[in-house]
Amino acid sequence: MDFNNLLQQYGPLFSRVAASYEANHALCQELLQEILLAVWQAMPAFKGDSSEKTYVLKIAHNKAVSHVARQVRQLEETMEEDIAPAGPKLEEQLQRNEQQQRLLDAIRSLPIQSRQVLTLFMEGLSYEDIAEVCGLSLSNVGVIISRSRNQLAKELSHAG
Repeated sequence: MDFNNLLQQYGPLFSRVAASYEANHALCQELLQEILLAVWQAMPAFKGDSSEKTYVLKIAHNKAVSHVARQVRQLEETMEEDIAPAGPKLEEQLQRNEQQQRLLDAIRSLPIQSRQVLTLFMEGLSYEDIAEVCGLSLSNVGVIISRSRNQLAKELSHAG
């Protein structure tokens, strides 16, 4: 599959992965570009041992984890906070954006492994595919999903 077809098929998926790891819009776009570059570079090595979707998601999540680790190091060094600007929105759009933001914030508050597993689950991957992407056992995937969903439910009920 050529990269343009891959981008057309999985582009929105890559955007969601990036958004689940990065709250700052500019850094999210940077992460998305890093993901796309990594996928483009890795596609010639694809041997078909897994599904194409699983393969590119593993690359995307690994790049996202590296990005988060790098951002944490930079934050520790500079101790500065980035605040994303908010623009005026219609009331309905604002409410929807706030709900999405609460969900993303709750997902970002999870430990990296839980965040990765839950994001893959939300993308519709099977437990088997998630286990393959993350290098976990099937039962561990189930436990992580269950605990993560419970944690999100608690956080969202407190935020609402």
